Amino acid sequence: MSSLDTKQAIPDPPTTLAHVAELAGVSVPTVSKVINGRADVSAETRRRVEAVIREWGYERTRRSPRPAHLIEMVFNGMDSEWALEIVMGAEQVARENGMALVLTEMEGRHRPRRGWIEGVLARRPSGVLAVLVDLTDAQRAQLRSRGIPLVAVDPTGEPLHDTPSVGATNWSGGLAATRHLLALGHTRIGVIAGPQDILCSRARLDGYRAAMDSAGVPVDPALVRSGAFEVVDGVTQARQLLAMSDPPTAIITGNDLQALGVYQAAREARLHIPEDLSVVGFDDLPVARWVGPPLTTVRQPLAEMAMAAARLILRLVRGEQPRQTRIELSTELIIRESTAPPKA
Repeated sequence: MSSLDTKQAIPDPPTTLAHVAELAGVSVPTVSKVINGRADVSAETRRRVEAVIREWGYERTRRSPRPAHLIEMVFNGMDSEWALEIVMGAEQVARENGMALVLTEMEGRHRPRRGWIEGVLARRPSGVLAVLVDLTDAQRAQLRSRGIPLVAVDPTGEPLHDTPSVGATNWSGGLAATRHLLALGHTRIGVIAGPQDILCSRARLDGYRAAMDSAGVPVDPALVRSGAFEVVDGVTQARQLLAMSDPPTAIITGNDLQALGVYQAAREARLHIPEDLSVVGFDDLPVARWVGPPLTTVRQPLAEMAMAAARLILRLVRGEQPRQTRIELSTELIIRESTAPPKA
């Protein structure tokens, strides 16, 4: 058989439910159930249909049902003011456009649990906002085949070119926080970074290292710690830093919650902030202004990030192609009363 004959023997890409059904060896109603996220389909049948859709690139036609007038948000976790700021930003854009917001919380996981994607396909949202969550290749393909745009807010890994994302200038924020402490005269600067499998955590830590290197101040590896973005991890890591024979005179944290943990560890050690220890957070949550002393922190425009992501979804729904797939909003160092020159 010639190469031409071989090419002619390859079936055309499926453009109808009937064609998908033929390739998967199932009925048209079954394909329709899979595409619409119905639960009354066996796992094996669903796997076969989704495999055909992924392999052949089937997408909904314009005759398919219109999406529901809502935006789906899937969160890594929602038990903090950080999440509330994100929700408020997305909700404002949804409200301005007469849309509803559906929230799913992953209880700290970075991948949605099994069954989540079927619920999304059944709801047929206008788009999906993934916050500190990475979808699998199969899940992204399922959304793409149904014409449901996906936008990531603070993706945990490297931003994917085919998935638009919105974040902040985390590297610059880490750089600014460290330079502030260096300018005050600190050289023994500890850092409690966030989880190192999350992109924003690595970027903030890299900014710290860059500032120290630029100033010619060696980084003591013993001063570099990491933990979850939670108060308890800030307490645990700060206790260890402050118990060192040569403890840091300043600590930079991966977020404001960790900074609150440092405050607690300092109280336990009978240290006063900022006289004995300077502290810098990240995010500028509302609590940063009211804690005693008010916290110096790097402001991350959380609500604005969510608003930008929601508006990006609306543009994708209208068929507009974004000029860039990665949007980064500026961070800003907010100097308050938790930082001062070190004791002589």
